[in-house]
Amino acid sequence: MHHIHCLRKNNSWVCTFYSLFLPNTCNSITSLHYLKLHESISPSAHHLLSSVAMSFSRATSFSRGPNASSGMGVAEHCKSTYLELQRKKVHRYVIFKIDEMKKEVVVEKTGSPSESYEDFTASLPENDCRYAVYDFDYVTAENCQKSKIFFIAWSPSVSRIRPKMLYATSKDRFRRELQGIHYEIQATDPTEMELDVLRERAN
Repeated sequence: MHHIHCLRKNNSWVCTFYSLFLPNTCNSITSLHYLKLHESISPSAHHLLSSVAMSFSRATSFSRGPNASSGMGVAEHCKSTYLELQRKKVHRYVIFKIDEMKKEVVVEKTGSPSESYEDFTASLPENDCRYAVYDFDYVTAENCQKSKIFFIAWSPSVSRIRPKMLYATSKDRFRRELQGIHYEIQATDPTEMELDVLRERAN
């Protein structure tokens, strides 16, 4: 688990990350500079902090070695539900959330094969983070029907810092549990995960 502490100093925010796996260590990662003094961190700063947190997570995971565990646990039904999407095609998408009481990732919602991409995006909360997998069907330039599975890390800029950190530090471990993912998209607003973005990646 990692924590963030932000201190305003002059015209910048100095954000320090603390790792419970490294209790005697703190790492001053970055300073966020502004043209004028702000009383709170702006949405763009939240976006940057989310990216920094993901990088920090990868760095600390590496320092603990390949056999170390990091992030939240993964409920068994997450993997079985994902396999239903991957192998049986009984779901168009699966949305996952972190259950802080259980300290694990759980399935929040599934979508039937008849549901559209708009149905999927409408199921994501506007102000909270989620993981999702989406089975994307498309037709190639050679008129061949194909499908690719996308892993989507949804971290909207308006969400709070705590869920951003929880989802960022648990993402890599969770994704490793889902074998056969073709592409990953990290989105902080809907434009970063529009259907055209998936088409471009798949082709």
